[in-house]
Amino acid sequence: MIERQITKKLIYLSTKFPIVTITGPRQSGKTTIIKHIFKDYDYVSLEDPDNRILANTDPRGFLNNHNEKVIFDEIQNVPELLSYIQGIVDEKNEAGQFILSGSQSILLLNKISQSLAGRTALLKLLPFNLFELHNAGYFFPDYENWIFYGFFPRIYDQHIKPNDFYPVYLQTYIERDVRQIQNIQNLSTFIRFLKLCAGRIGQLIDYTSLANDAGISQNTAKGWMSVLEASYVIFLLQPYYKNFSKRVIKSPKLYFYDTGLASFLLNISDSQQLNSHYLKGGLFENFILVEIIKTRLNNGLLTDIYFWRDNKGNEADAIIENNNTMYPIEIKSGRTFNPDFFKNLKYWNKISGNLPEYSSVIYGGEKSYNLSNGNVYSWKNLDKLLRILSY
Repeated sequence: MIERQITKKLIYLSTKFPIVTITGPRQSGKTTIIKHIFKDYDYVSLEDPDNRILANTDPRGFLNNHNEKVIFDEIQNVPELLSYIQGIVDEKNEAGQFILSGSQSILLLNKISQSLAGRTALLKLLPFNLFELHNAGYFFPDYENWIFYGFFPRIYDQHIKPNDFYPVYLQTYIERDVRQIQNIQNLSTFIRFLKLCAGRIGQLIDYTSLANDAGISQNTAKGWMSVLEASYVIFLLQPYYKNFSKRVIKSPKLYFYDTGLASFLLNISDSQQLNSHYLKGGLFENFILVEIIKTRLNNGLLTDIYFWRDNKGNEADAIIENNNTMYPIEIKSGRTFNPDFFKNLKYWNKISGNLPEYSSVIYGGEKSYNLSNGNVYSWKNLDKLLRILSY
């Protein structure tokens, strides 16, 4: 088993809270890690129809059939159990009584906020990050390979080719998650919508354009976007506009939680295609942003990551808040460093009063530098910046 970076935080929280809830995309490794860490717990999968029937028809009896320490996997399938679990933890008031997992954030977190507020710690587990795979001995010399392969555990654990993995993953996702969240009648139109989203990676959300291209209404487009967010397929990077004028762009930007899935949706069949693909820069940007998000989540931190753009086109690809300090970042896929990479960061520092030493450029080249305008990081040395941003 490949060691997960989130392990330390997960174990720690289980000693402080009666319940720990871990969410994340389907097949991100939630079941594997909780079964590995909490070996002495009863394990119950609520994907199993027999377990669901028992839990729905006689929840008290169902809970009484298990030991004092239980893992309930895919708890969103029987959300009614949460109220009964609340009663048990309130009565015993012991740490580490239940470990809950689920792959649908909105459905699950809404139920948790109603029943388990203050009783559960919340963690999100995304697919592998570079740190985890490097520690396990997996290396690609070029970032195009990482973008194309993506980071889902099964690809590496079972040595499955991306072209074999992602079609099955997409089908499973649609059959299990999409239909459970929303009753979507025309699945072919939904898949077309999903592919259109992949073609807009790194762009500001324009629901009018997206709806027109997909042949659906704007309200439907917004509803489907919520489905993709709830099931951890896409995330919307929000703009940073604190202490700035109204001339700052306030629409979010669209990204995918896994670049391998995005590449599949873009009909990219091998990593070489990325060299001439119109979205290469956007996919590299997506790759770096998700690595930052994964590391922060694995350490139990809020993502606290934004972008900034004004109506004149000045932009910072990412702004991360960490320990009351702002870290603006520019992300460039080019392999040759250019001093112009700092142009937008210098402008943002000027109007925000931020110090250059907190500015960083992440690029596709090999070397890292410390310059007067800020720091330059090769994507291969990303871990050095992540240690600053996530601890």
